[in-house]
Amino acid sequence: MAPGFLQRERIVAPPGWSRWLIPPAALSIHLAIGQAYAWSVFKTPLADTILAGNPSAGVLSALPFTLGIIMLGLSAALFGTKVDANGPRWAMVVATSCFVAGFLISALGMFLGQFWLVVVGYGFVGGIGLGVGYISPVSTLIKWFPDRPGLSTGIAIMGFGGGALIATPLTTSLLGAFGGSGEGAEAGGVGQTSSSWA
Repeated sequence: MAPGFLQRERIVAPPGWSRWLIPPAALSIHLAIGQAYAWSVFKTPLADTILAGNPSAGVLSALPFTLGIIMLGLSAALFGTKVDANGPRWAMVVATSCFVAGFLISALGMFLGQFWLVVVGYGFVGGIGLGVGYISPVSTLIKWFPDRPGLSTGIAIMGFGGGALIATPLTTSLLGAFGGSGEGAEAGGVGQTSSSWA
């Protein structure tokens, strides 16, 4: 019986395959999930729309990001052995599914005016995607570059921090295009921006 698409046996590299193809892939993954560090762009539109009139809007608008980073650490710790057992292909499907679902749930929460859905979507579900997506490239690079662990993992982690360089202007542009910034912005604009980014 042939191994399934996500099983480790399907991703064994053929002889002569260059290990230097892995760092750019890992960098790309970390650039994508590094969007988490651009959360500050969403804080003002959240405070102006769904949290308008709430005296704790400034603190509450940071809650999805805070929970997302907590879930990043917890899911990396809890699913680290699962990532090693099932391989990076499985991990990336799980990470992508959770990260995108988190944005879509958040967009639904904005559309419905339910802040708790933003917290659960971006913070909890998206945070699990962050953790699995963070650990898989690092784990893979360490295995492929036992002679250069600092260089290989540094490239991936650089991408996580650098994700905000891409996500901040893109998110700002989407907020402007969909009406999620400025005075009197509708909540739907932020929700449409979230689903467009996902």
